[in-house]
Amino acid sequence: MSIRTGNKKRSYHISKTNYTALAITTILFLFGLTGGLKAQEPIQSKQYPKNYFRYPLDLPPITAGSFGELRPGHFHSGLDFKTNHRTGYPVHAVFDGYVSRLRIQFGGFGHALYITHPNGYTSVYGHIASFSPEVAKYIRDYQYKNQTFEADIPVPPGLFHVCKDDVVAVSGNEGASAGPHLHFELRDTVTEETINPQLFGLTIPDKIPPSITSIGIYHLNGNPFSEKTPRTFLAVTGAAGHYRLLKPQVLNLSGNIGFGIGATDMNSASMNRNGIYSLELKLDGRTVYTFAVERFAFDQTRAINAYIDYPAFLTSRRWMQKCFILPGSRISLYPQSINHGIIAFNDDAEHEVEYVVKDVAGNTSSLTLKVKSSPGNMIPDKPVGKLMHFDQKSEFSNDKVKVTIMPGNLYDDLDFIYSAQPVKPGAFSLTHRIHNRLTPIHDGYDLWIKPDINLGAYADKAVIINAASGSIGGMYEDGYVKAVARTFGDYYIKIDTVPPVIKPLNIVNGKNMRLAKAINFRIGDNLSGVKSYAGKIDGKWVLMEWSYKTKVLSYTFNADIAPGKHNFELVVIDSKNNTSTYTAEFNR
Repeated sequence: MSIRTGNKKRSYHISKTNYTALAITTILFLFGLTGGLKAQEPIQSKQYPKNYFRYPLDLPPITAGSFGELRPGHFHSGLDFKTNHRTGYPVHAVFDGYVSRLRIQFGGFGHALYITHPNGYTSVYGHIASFSPEVAKYIRDYQYKNQTFEADIPVPPGLFHVCKDDVVAVSGNEGASAGPHLHFELRDTVTEETINPQLFGLTIPDKIPPSITSIGIYHLNGNPFSEKTPRTFLAVTGAAGHYRLLKPQVLNLSGNIGFGIGATDMNSASMNRNGIYSLELKLDGRTVYTFAVERFAFDQTRAINAYIDYPAFLTSRRWMQKCFILPGSRISLYPQSINHGIIAFNDDAEHEVEYVVKDVAGNTSSLTLKVKSSPGNMIPDKPVGKLMHFDQKSEFSNDKVKVTIMPGNLYDDLDFIYSAQPVKPGAFSLTHRIHNRLTPIHDGYDLWIKPDINLGAYADKAVIINAASGSIGGMYEDGYVKAVARTFGDYYIKIDTVPPVIKPLNIVNGKNMRLAKAINFRIGDNLSGVKSYAGKIDGKWVLMEWSYKTKVLSYTFNADIAPGKHNFELVVIDSKNNTSTYTAEFNR
């Protein structure tokens, strides 16, 4: 690996075997025989430079994940490059620049490096196994100075210069990765929006048009979209870019209708099913709705729950992509629409509705529907609960619970329903059903719950529990326990007085650790979750690394630990400040 510190260039040697790719180029066009509609230019708002960036690996460009691909709770923010099911490949700087950020996480990217380039873009490399010695030392010094394993480190512009082709890292499998690969992004340096790397010329061999698997019909009729919206899903057949309904028919529709589609994409280099690039809905040849995964901001990514049929996803894991835009969805992936993509059928005529689905290479698939429009009497339903507007502050309260939802957190108006449910074992309040889990929230809302039992000295140990996912934290204030909830559902109060669990895996008091490479533990907490952990040897803080995959907390021995007898201490604290301590003497 080579990286420049100031004006000096140093080398970091990697075995040549790491450069050897498997003989996989023969599959690059394995699926290239499938035809489709003529490839077209991708839909995009601007042109991006195609003569600057190189691929980050010396491997055939094969991807496991595409940009903008649908993931639970977010759009995928980059390309996942395959690394032959193993770690250890050199990762190259894709253009000249300087290391501007380093990040170490328990989950997420695990280990990530950011390079800022002079042409206005920043490249990101995630799940990497290791850094150059200079960068690794910079991270370690930061961790020891701040006594933290997890670190998000801004790097001064003049410290680590890199040139295009320099090896800046080694590919890995760190963090919340399902297997060895390199997560790669290109971001706008100023706005920090992430942009589809294939628009910069970092293309993947692709002659395969997207697949259309089903369509959805939504009868909106002036009502907000919800789990109660009448919907019909229709099966689709076809191939090679040409699709039709499995059961040919003319659809009789009236009133305000929204359409949806189930669609995936493959490229010529991989068997993986990935996301599409763009989607257009046309009425009688006129485009009424467009979606394209060109670029987006990270504070928008949870709006995937407004883009998909969220109730259908939660109840049946169906990825139905809506071709209409909810009024509270603030996301830049909709370059165009007429009436938010909602079509009014009321003229007693026959119409043609066409879906046009593309991948980023321009391979195109289409499906056409015949619709008989019928006049209808659209009468919106009357709310049965409290009507909350997506663009206004909304509140609900009674003598036991309070809810405050700020503008920007609902994607559509909401017929809010509350009910009190029986007390769960060990709870200190009723179970409060805050609407239902099938309506998504963008960021969160404030939730106050009043205990039904005097908490007394245990007030600072109170947490609010989501019955489906566990503790959301909480603070006792003015007779209520308050927390920020990110989903609707069932909530109640519990008390956390139980300290975290520390389970030593390879150390006991008095053990000789001369041949051990590390001291290993498993840690956990029963309710509020681990807030912090700190290891010390002979009273001095040492770096403990927590693996997301194995859940093992480890201290790796280094030359700082001299031969002889030492004292080890591990302190683990949960979010309610319950503390566990483990101590042991060991010989080295």
